[in-house]
Amino acid sequence: MSARLEELHRRRPRSRLLQVSLGLLLALVSYSWLSGDLDVRGLFEERRLDNLRRFLTQEIVPASLRGRGFDPEALFDWAVRIMNEHGTAAALATLAIATLAITLAGLLSFVLAPLAASSVASARPFLGSGPDAGAGRAASSGWRILRTGTRAAMILMRSVPEYILAFLLLAILGPTQAWPAVLALALHNGGILGRLGAETIENLDPGPLRTLSAIGARRRGVLFAGVFPLALGRYLLYFFYRFETCVREATVLGMLGVVSLGYWIQEARARLYYDEMLLLVAVGAGIVLLADLASALARRFLRRGV
Repeated sequence: MSARLEELHRRRPRSRLLQVSLGLLLALVSYSWLSGDLDVRGLFEERRLDNLRRFLTQEIVPASLRGRGFDPEALFDWAVRIMNEHGTAAALATLAIATLAITLAGLLSFVLAPLAASSVASARPFLGSGPDAGAGRAASSGWRILRTGTRAAMILMRSVPEYILAFLLLAILGPTQAWPAVLALALHNGGILGRLGAETIENLDPGPLRTLSAIGARRRGVLFAGVFPLALGRYLLYFFYRFETCVREATVLGMLGVVSLGYWIQEARARLYYDEMLLLVAVGAGIVLLADLASALARRFLRRGV
């Protein structure tokens, strides 16, 4: 038995690409470690350990509990005061930014996805052996240019980080409103959802769609009667997943000046109110957990019908 296992091990398939990739990965990791300013010993210097002890035992302790024992009533009153001052409004603003952004992203991808799908954006959709089989050269070239341009636009939208987009939009729209964060999240996630939606459309069973097209249905009719109903379940799975990301990013973008949880977290850090900062971070984590739970329930429900 042992000899047989050794023989199978010697005859196992080997991938030269995998071996080369692993070698390059190890080389890059080694280079990053050796060339970067990464001194692990510095993490355990006495000065840093003192800072850690002070942070854990003093700075993050709620102000109402410092110099006294644990008092649940005092802790509750302190948390309620901060939430009443700005915590609740900031949490609701964060959730509103994420909800509006993912809604706009969904609408944008609803338009972009069919234009990027080779099975739809072609001279003869859903017919023939290829997306433009049997069509004239001019028509085929026109649809190919449209597909390529749409895909390039979506690549640009999702390649620029939300933080950079929001930073640029802040310079245009100003820091006194939430639209820079909303539009940045909507553009970035619109590009992602558009690409995922296009792939979903291209992977649909072509049989029913070809039948609709063969009996005379126009492109718009095939889209609304066949493509969208068939792709909706899978697309919504992606939609809810990106909603979780929008909730997280809406908190981070607040650090640019948009009045959300991130704004007040940055404000508390600047004033060295680490106890308040920790409370607001916990509120943000709670929102993300709730969004994740709602998204997981929605995806589980949708998978039953996918």
